[in-house]
Amino acid sequence: MKKKKLIIFMPTIEVGGVEKNLIILANYLINKINEVSIITISKKYKSKFNKKIRFISLRSTFWASLGKRKKFFIGLYLLLKQIIKDRNIIVLCLQGNIYCTLLCKLLGIKIIVRSNTAPDGWSKNIYKFFCYKYILSLADRIIVNSKEFKKRFKTKFKIDTVCIYNPLDKKEIIEKSKIKKSIKFDKNKLNLIHVGRLVDQKDQMTILKAANEIKNRINFNLIMVGDGEERNNLLNYIHKNNLDKKVQLLSSKNEPLSLIKASDIFLLSSLYEGLPNVLLEAQVLKTYIISSNCLTGPKEILLNGKAGSLFKVGDFRDLSNQIIYFSKNKRKSSYKIMLGYKNLFRFDYKNNLKIYFNEINSLMN
Repeated sequence: MKKKKLIIFMPTIEVGGVEKNLIILANYLINKINEVSIITISKKYKSKFNKKIRFISLRSTFWASLGKRKKFFIGLYLLLKQIIKDRNIIVLCLQGNIYCTLLCKLLGIKIIVRSNTAPDGWSKNIYKFFCYKYILSLADRIIVNSKEFKKRFKTKFKIDTVCIYNPLDKKEIIEKSKIKKSIKFDKNKLNLIHVGRLVDQKDQMTILKAANEIKNRINFNLIMVGDGEERNNLLNYIHKNNLDKKVQLLSSKNEPLSLIKASDIFLLSSLYEGLPNVLLEAQVLKTYIISSNCLTGPKEILLNGKAGSLFKVGDFRDLSNQIIYFSKNKRKSSYKIMLGYKNLFRFDYKNNLKIYFNEINSLMN
């Protein structure tokens, strides 16, 4: 029997952890599977993929400017066309999980879904709860990226999942961190950094409130790298509270890894996550981490606070106290950095990619 072809469904490719995982995973799988295709409306990052990977997209660049939901439906149309043309496929879905699962199961196509965000982010909505509990459960496999995430899925939806950690390419991270920094750092200041999309989920306002709390107590510089709908709100807060000389808001076009490497503390303030790649990158670069104790991922990465510091979600005073404590106890905190670095073997590049392949291959015949 002929082995199935793999189609990866990801209508929107932007800058972020999910996208990094897509590139790593697709480039690995093309060396294991005869034919790998990606259905996407975004072709901007095509050059980062192995040339043997086939892009299934639309010719016009106009469609790339549409919103995510519209891209999902265009992606589903492209997937439907492929299924009609050739049913000898298996789908790996990284976005639009509900829509894609429903389409595949109605047409008798095997599908593996990778869920990227903790269920607490969407389970409060009754419609979404129903969709995830009764439609997503139809998928042949559901992959999550942290053990805590796996437990939450089981508790909330009674659904069994497979936990595969994000494949971490330490060598590539270290190489990229050597790229010349876009700004200069003042070594006499405590250098803080945050990297992430400027959206509600990431809750950057908590970081700015903490910065406002400590502005007269310690000498610091805060860099925030990212783009998104919350940018103007954050800028307004910075101006209103006279933080312009202490806080810089940079576009995601800036290479963040060299900035993370040069910083003293990496800050994460998310309301919920899956397994935040950016924390792993900070650990590789031996930058101290202070993160919200959100579901899911940070606590697991930071070994319950033994490899960094955790603060209560949304509590800017707790965060500000953690920053001040670090500024006065840098040497005491250095052992946490090394403990985190030593435990990065859990996210080993080769091992986790191999698990991905085994899960996909088990459905290929």
